[in-house]
Amino acid sequence: MAGVTGCSSTAPVKYTGLESSSRLSANAGDDSDRIPFRYSAPVDWKKYGKVIIEPVSIYQGSDGQFNDMDQADRRHLADYMQQKFGQELTTRFQSATSPSPNTLRLKLTLTGADTTTQFAGTVTKFDLAGGPYNIVQSIRGGRGMLSGYVNYAVEIHDAETGELLLAYVAEQYPNAMNIGATFGSLSAAETGIDKGAEELLKKLQ
Repeated sequence: MAGVTGCSSTAPVKYTGLESSSRLSANAGDDSDRIPFRYSAPVDWKKYGKVIIEPVSIYQGSDGQFNDMDQADRRHLADYMQQKFGQELTTRFQSATSPSPNTLRLKLTLTGADTTTQFAGTVTKFDLAGGPYNIVQSIRGGRGMLSGYVNYAVEIHDAETGELLLAYVAEQYPNAMNIGATFGSLSAAETGIDKGAEELLKKLQ
């Protein structure tokens, strides 16, 4: 019971405050466990060579999923997201500040997150209660016991025309046996952001 309680997933929803909310639909793809809702238009990503990355927003709607996370931690994660997504995308795109042909505009919204329970989150990787559970979760790609996570929304437009090209909401967290991601209350959420940035870059290739 402790394992179930500690790891119940706060799966992302179609956050009503998102610009793209009405266009999101249930994702039937293999990644639906991490990306439950998405929208995509037919697009040749190869024609885009620049990207405008807007400042990351912290979601203020009543359907946000921050539990009792304080505002300072939310701001830290938003700043971290700005940095990591920028680092990943500028390996493929030239950074831009104004609309022009063949330019994308990326809006990221931090919609939820939770911290890792300190000490206990590490111990559960090895103890008799958490160890087997975390091993199974690791194989399944699920979240570990007492592990933090991050929820966010991605919205990508053609910067010149304003057309919505891709939108989705996602939940990311470390592998259930990632011991390093248990040190520091925000380490799991940060690892989730790292994974999310890498995943977005792959989608835009």
